[in-house]
Amino acid sequence: MGLRFKYNLVLISASLIGVAAAVGISYTLVQDSALQDVEREAQLMRANATAVRNYTLAHIEPLLTDDGDILFQPEAVTSFAARTVFQAVTAEFPQYNYKEAALNPTNPADLPTPAEAEVIAQFRENPDLTQLSARIETDAGQLLMMAAPITIKNPGCLNCHSSPDVAPPAMVDLYGSVNGFGWQMGETVGAQIITVPLSLIAERAKETAVMVTIALGAAFTLVLVVTNILLSRVVIRPVSYLTRMAERVSMGDFSVPEYSRNSGDEISSLAQSFNRMRRSLDRAMAMLDD
Repeated sequence: MGLRFKYNLVLISASLIGVAAAVGISYTLVQDSALQDVEREAQLMRANATAVRNYTLAHIEPLLTDDGDILFQPEAVTSFAARTVFQAVTAEFPQYNYKEAALNPTNPADLPTPAEAEVIAQFRENPDLTQLSARIETDAGQLLMMAAPITIKNPGCLNCHSSPDVAPPAMVDLYGSVNGFGWQMGETVGAQIITVPLSLIAERAKETAVMVTIALGAAFTLVLVVTNILLSRVVIRPVSYLTRMAERVSMGDFSVPEYSRNSGDEISSLAQSFNRMRRSLDRAMAMLDD
């Protein structure tokens, strides 16, 4: 087993261990970072949906109220506006899903799932709670769910949800007089819910881990090549020459030239010592011949 082989074996083994450890640590750290990024993106999307709701309630709903007796305009509904805008957002972020779940919604499509109903119940029990996040299991896989309460703070919401007598007749004709009524000021009636597959977080962490692996692999390969070149020039070639020189001298051939190296390192010291030994042996052999 040559010196080069031993050196490369140790260096490659250490490199593999180092890369594996670095990738494992980076994967864990990147998972946490990816989770934070996803949560931050979801919060921005929810803030956008909330802004759309507020704008619709303040500026759009008053313009369409007068037509409520004849034709119900869904554009005046805050949840409709928020979902419509979010659908445009999901063109860029297709993994995200937005829903405004309510315990007693006008539209049955907004009824909560058991997990969503549990989140709404927590908001109703803890009025100071402003947001929640949880991991839920679905048929499509594990999802990260981020939610914020929908609390009636604007009297304009009660124009459609206080009682059927007050609600726009066209809305009652469309959805009926059973669902979506009886809401009260200050009541938490539902939640804004954004879900994203946890596989997205794993994919982002995997992509980063692959990049880290490639970068570290390239760095260690460069180190391996450079150190092998140095090893060959600084150690292996001089030692190989000294070995051949020693073999010839041991056979009585003193015609081989001395090895000269002025690097000041250990190989240079070895060469100088060997040259002195060679000269001493040459003189000793000459004395014996005399």
